[in-house]
Amino acid sequence: MNEHGAPMEFPNWPQFGDEERAGLLRALGQPGWWRMAGGEVDEFEREFAAYHGAAHALAVTNGTHALELGLEVLGVGPGTEVIVPAFTFFSSALAVQRLGAVAVPVDVDPDTYCLDRAATEAAITGRTRAVMPVHMAGQVADMDALGKLAAAAGIAIIQDAAHAHGARWHGRRVGELGSVAAFSFQNGKLMTAGEGGALVFADDDLYEAAFLRHSCGRPRDDRHYRHRTGGSNFRLNEFSAGVLRAQLGRLDEQTAVREQRWALLRTLLAEIPAVVPQGSDPRCDRNPHYMAMFRLPGIGEQRRNAVVDELVARGVPAFAAFRAIHRIAGFWERGAPDETPDEIAERCPVSEAISADCVWLHHRVLLGTQEQMHAVAGVLAEVLDSSPRR
Repeated sequence: MNEHGAPMEFPNWPQFGDEERAGLLRALGQPGWWRMAGGEVDEFEREFAAYHGAAHALAVTNGTHALELGLEVLGVGPGTEVIVPAFTFFSSALAVQRLGAVAVPVDVDPDTYCLDRAATEAAITGRTRAVMPVHMAGQVADMDALGKLAAAAGIAIIQDAAHAHGARWHGRRVGELGSVAAFSFQNGKLMTAGEGGALVFADDDLYEAAFLRHSCGRPRDDRHYRHRTGGSNFRLNEFSAGVLRAQLGRLDEQTAVREQRWALLRTLLAEIPAVVPQGSDPRCDRNPHYMAMFRLPGIGEQRRNAVVDELVARGVPAFAAFRAIHRIAGFWERGAPDETPDEIAERCPVSEAISADCVWLHHRVLLGTQEQMHAVAGVLAEVLDSSPRR
């Protein structure tokens, strides 16, 4: 119980048990601890692909590398552009820029915080090679509209599914949507080995190209250092894969709990004046809820940050929303469009507003009890009542 009488001991994250211990011991007992000698990575890839309805999965070192590798096999490089949301974690743009391409920020939908269809269409040029929908907080972007745009323009889609393990769109899993998708297993993600990532593919050739490039260009059976392509070493180790196999086994039950808790918490938050929870698109019929997100419109970034600090002080694991990528110094080091930050802000007003007034709660909150959902809403209401808007 905190000082206000609210039970705020949320479940810990990461969660683990005998299954993760068994995975580590399996990896330890193998003849080798890298993927070319062991079997844990291979088994995890088969299980992860099957879970997401994909023909193939490729496990890699982290989610940023997953995006970079996926973009590379789709032909992204110098002289090309990739459309990314202006409101997203920096890695979405960073992966593009690391390949020498230009990351073009576009605005997001004010309800779902995912790529806006009209803004995406307006940003397509003759240099556009791909569009990167980010499934924000587990809410799948409008893949119907974006798929039609991409097909008409002859460009690729790469899904940033770092928040969307197990998500569904019209009953279809991420791997069944026909495009490459990249996942993250960083420590805070819905399943984790501390770090790690994966790509899923519907296309055999793209998968084979990615496999070569993730292993320094070497085929699986190479014994004579015949590197067929460039690339890098993005191989996942056997210990991480052993843990991830166990984490995957936990995902369905955790997702069911989070969906139930968000339905309650969203209703409670919406009853608080000046709080606007993230909306949902009914076509996303399974949302794993990586974050519980809500806006405090008009509050301003400084006051929003103070609210976050007060929530944390009262035992609620709260965070300020991502900074719009064009407001990040690192975005301008290379691969930025020929615009100023203010010019991008003018055409991305929703992203500007969300990054200044949005708060998110860690998904472990949604693994708590129904009583705790009421307690979270009560604490937020108290904090806002005691913090005049400026």
